[in-house]
Amino acid sequence: MALIQELLTKQIQGSASDLILKVGSPAVLRIHGDLVNIDSKVMTDGDIKSCIAGILTETQLGTFQEHKEIDISYENAEGTRFRVNVFRQQGVSGMVLRAIPSRVPTIEELGIPAILRSITMRPRGLIIVTGPSGCGKSTTQAALINHRNENDQCHIVTVEDPIEFIHKNKKALVTQREVGRDTQSFANALKFVLRQDPDVILVGEMRDLETISLAITAAETGHTVITTLHTSDSVSTIDRMIDVFPPHQQSQIRMQLSLNLLCVISQNLLKRTDGKGRVAAYEILLATPSVRNLIREAKTHQISSALQTSQQQGMISFDACLANFVRKRTVTKEEALSKALNPETFIKELNLLSK
Repeated sequence: MALIQELLTKQIQGSASDLILKVGSPAVLRIHGDLVNIDSKVMTDGDIKSCIAGILTETQLGTFQEHKEIDISYENAEGTRFRVNVFRQQGVSGMVLRAIPSRVPTIEELGIPAILRSITMRPRGLIIVTGPSGCGKSTTQAALINHRNENDQCHIVTVEDPIEFIHKNKKALVTQREVGRDTQSFANALKFVLRQDPDVILVGEMRDLETISLAITAAETGHTVITTLHTSDSVSTIDRMIDVFPPHQQSQIRMQLSLNLLCVISQNLLKRTDGKGRVAAYEILLATPSVRNLIREAKTHQISSALQTSQQQGMISFDACLANFVRKRTVTKEEALSKALNPETFIKELNLLSK
């Protein structure tokens, strides 16, 4: 068996999310957030080149050699899919392979608040999933798309880099496009997507001003748009989207965002106290009339207060979610405190629950 296939088998058997290959180091697995060496054998430059040759096609190898990095999706002989990044570091090559679950999880299985089932079915608007790298944003996106796929006779178009979860047609028709293979960029795909008769558009990531602008416009023109940003909470998400525009355009963007935002889902993963993997903590900001007004009037700093006082409407702050996990002994206080956005607010929420 080729080296890369042996390593991928160990990754699957170890229930590892990632496999990291670096010259001068043993192959490393990330299991429930922790790094674990597969064995003591140090990877050589020849080993890495062999692994790359076992994954990349000739075309992909040419792209890697030209650009010195590439993102691709890969499926092994057993049907397990991986998101693969190949890169150069200190003059030699490296790889990171993330395992993608074979089945798209449901909203219920992920523990996502139930109110998002109805939000996802809305005929138009913008849903933004945020959080740090490796926190499960793609999985959350996939669960939302799967819910719409199972419950609405519509056309879903996804633009991803690369395609991770494969969505089979259920009640909906699903078209999946991959950046680099099927389109040049997210922005380029969004320029033409409205001519592809979509009802729902998934944008794998909003990376620049043009993509953000086109995503907002797509929501404004009567589509449900689901996308992601690398931000930690709802307030920073909204600020990031507005601040990327020149000052003279920001007032217009605030207006557009206030009218078209449906919700912001911010998440992160924490280690469970029972040792059975990790659990996702969520912050849910719904675009209620009061939240829309705060966005429009450039008072996003007041949104945190709205989150804390609107739990009956289905909202929850990230720190309140962490406090609930600690109260239920799902995670330890120390683990929650290490991930809290505002430690003082987290302690306050925890004290309120203990009364």
